[in-house]
Formats: sequence, C-alpha cells, structure tokens
Amino acid sequence: MAIFDAHCDVLYRMHHDNQLRFDQANGLHITYEYLKQAKAKVQCFALFVPDTLPQEIKFKTALDMIDLLHQEILDRHSDIHLIRTRQDIDALGEDEVGIMLTLEGVDAIDIDLVKLRTLFRLGVRSVGMTWNNANAACDGALESRKAGLSDFGRRIVRENNRFKVWTDVSHISEKGFWDVLEEAEFPIASHSNVKALCNHPRNLTDEQMKALFDKGGVMGITFVPSFLNESGKAQIADILKHIDYAASLGGANHLGFGSDFDGIETTPRELTNYGDYPVLINELLKHYSEDMVKGLLFENFYRAMPL
Repeated sequence: MAIFDAHCDVLYRMHHDNQLRFDQANGLHITYEYLKQAKAKVQCFALFVPDTLPQEIKFKTALDMIDLLHQEILDRHSDIHLIRTRQDIDALGEDEVGIMLTLEGVDAIDIDLVKLRTLFRLGVRSVGMTWNNANAACDGALESRKAGLSDFGRRIVRENNRFKVWTDVSHISEKGFWDVLEEAEFPIASHSNVKALCNHPRNLTDEQMKALFDKGGVMGITFVPSFLNESGKAQIADILKHIDYAASLGGANHLGFGSDFDGIETTPRELTNYGDYPVLINELLKHYSEDMVKGLLFENFYRAMPL
C-alpha cells in the first residue's frame, strides 16, 4: 500500500551531523533503503530551524537544508522526486518516491514575507507557524503566555491561502489553533495525537479535532511515544487507540500518519524505523477495512492537498 507520511526531520539530522548519509544505515530512521523497503510514495521533509540559532543565519540554514536535499538525496537517486501537487504524485512511477518540503516554524523568515514566498517557490507546501516556542507569528504549545496569532501571523496564513499551501497547527498554542482555523483555507495537523488519551500540550482536544475535521483538515497520528501515552513507552496498540478515538469524533476520513521519524530519540516498540511500516500496516488491516487503511496510509492526506 502507498504511504504518505506528513512529517520527518531527516534534513535537520543530516544538517546537524554531516556524517549521516541518506543512502547508508547509520542511525537515521529514514533512509533510501527504508523508504524502498516499505514502498513509500510521499514523505514530507521538514525544514526545522532551531530557535536557538542567531536570527541572521536562520534563513540561510533553511536554504542550506534545501540544498542538502538536492545534493545528497534528489541528485543521487533518480527514483526520488520533489513534488508539489497531486499531479506530481500521480506522475510518479510505481517504484518512485515523492518528497514534499514543509516548514516547521516560521522563525527562519523573521518578519519578511519575501522569504516565505521564496520558500514556496523552492517547493515548500506546508507551513507550521512555530515549534514549541513563541515567535513573531504566534506562541507555541509550550509557551507559558499561550497567546494566539499576531497580525503578522495572520498575514502568513493569508499568504498560505493565496499560494494554496497547508497551514499546519501541530506545535501551535491552543489560542493559535483557533486563530488559524478562522483564517486558514487548508489547515492540517501534520503530527499530533489525542489529548484525551495522553495529556500532552502537543496533543489536540476533542473540540480541536472536530473543528479540524469539519474544515476538511487531516490529522497525522504521530509515533512520538510521549504523545501516545504518559509512560513514554509505546507500541502499535497505542497508535490504534488514538485512531479509534479520533475516528469516533468524525475523523475516519481525516486521519493519516506523521511519524516524526528522526525528530524523536525513541520510537514505539515495533516501529524502530521507516522500514517497519509494513508491521504497522499488517496490524491496521487486522482492525480496519482495507479502504480505511488506504485512507489512513495515503488517500486522506493526498485528497486534502490544496493543489
């Protein structure tokens, strides 16, 4: 079955550690071999620029990550392609993989929308307003102030709408979530789970999930153990609980996966890397119809693409 995974941090890992190689099994959760082994179809690669970097190098860091994607992945593998639209996905051959760029937090653009539009033109198709911190656009999920979108943040969401780009509510404060739902034409949560099952600030309440689903958005169930249960030690059974709960709120056709591979230090017991996706698929098929599994794995995020 085709897989559309809405979030990973491979580019951050490779940029942070220049010894890591995409075509070698050397510590990455996602490599060329793992993608091929699991028959991946679309993998979103995040541009994550830490808020601890000096502001003057943040945009350059995002550009460096895009260059790294081309130099180390796309240029070396003729069967991997940068994709921007459903048509690009449809054009992929049976054994080809599409990579979609996303921006995890707008710290890199400072207060300059020209930089945002430049990233769109380089292939970014989803924008998360922040990580867990506060920035010029809004507060993150762990910011104690808990403020929503600034006027600048609203301008970003309107640019996302104009360029037909997803606005990603994962990592945002709850007030920011509701502000985004007001403004965004194409909201998603790339990697978030159910707060009622695991009381973590990064997870979504019942009301948030219902509102996201009602607006046509998709929530990527994530493999982060501390978002799956409060013990921090997770397994596939925990993932199924989050799917069941969110589906009961009307999310059956609005759920996918956003693994957060390479953004996490530990993984669910049976999902040690992307190559283990078939293990998850086998478990999904035991619990859900084939049509629902296809939706979870690929079709729901594919259908929600703005272009």
